[in-house]
Amino acid sequence: MKTEASLVVNKGEVLREGNGIIRKKCHRRTKRIPYLVPSRVQRLFTTCKDVFKGPGTVPSPRDVEKLKLLLDNMKPEDVGLSRDLLFFTGKDSVEGTPAILCTTIYKCDNFSLCIFFLPPTAVIPLHNHPDMTVFNKLLVGTMHIKSYDWVGPVETDGSKQTPVRLAKLEQDSVFTAPRTSVLYPSSGGNIHAFTAITACAVLDVMGPPYSIKNDRDCNYYKEFAFSNVTDGAAGLEDDSSYGWLQEIDMPKDLKMDVVEYLGPQIIGSE
Repeated sequence: MKTEASLVVNKGEVLREGNGIIRKKCHRRTKRIPYLVPSRVQRLFTTCKDVFKGPGTVPSPRDVEKLKLLLDNMKPEDVGLSRDLLFFTGKDSVEGTPAILCTTIYKCDNFSLCIFFLPPTAVIPLHNHPDMTVFNKLLVGTMHIKSYDWVGPVETDGSKQTPVRLAKLEQDSVFTAPRTSVLYPSSGGNIHAFTAITACAVLDVMGPPYSIKNDRDCNYYKEFAFSNVTDGAAGLEDDSSYGWLQEIDMPKDLKMDVVEYLGPQIIGSE
């Protein structure tokens, strides 16, 4: 008895035998493993590892655009936020000033990821980011931002008082979420102040992060109108674009409470 040739079809192998019996042998299907798309927080972490090379370095323009594009597309829910968060109810701190909350998503020697929660009227006063490149993403709310960059060397009159320094006004405007801004060690508004008009949430990406032991502590400043300092600055006629800043101690009415981060977690951060 002869056995006829086998016939192969898409769904399996059909064997036709001479006795009229047909047997079908199905191919074994490979089990598919679902592809999990990384969260935006995870992608932010991975991108920051590539962009920030360590203290003393500034990201390249290409890396800045790459990180800014990622932040441009981030939404409040990407970090576990909603507009009716209890964070925004706020508690009064010293002399009735609204308390500011801060949560850290991740921090290492090269960069840090933090979120600041500001109730309405809360203020983060003028402060600097020494030798740091900072990306600010306004996730929620409307905020007034005022920022300066240094101009020239330290001015001193020989007294024991902290000298004032001339600074150029970079921005003095109101912004509404979503908005991403970038500041550099010596440009872009390295010294800035936030005033919350409505409840706000700001995602800060800083590289490298603050570090007292590495001389990157946060300094606070008091501002004076350009015309208030005698002699002004030679050659500067537009006094509305400049101001004088004097370093001060951290304001006593500034209070920041640390809260736990409860948003999407970062994998492989150890």
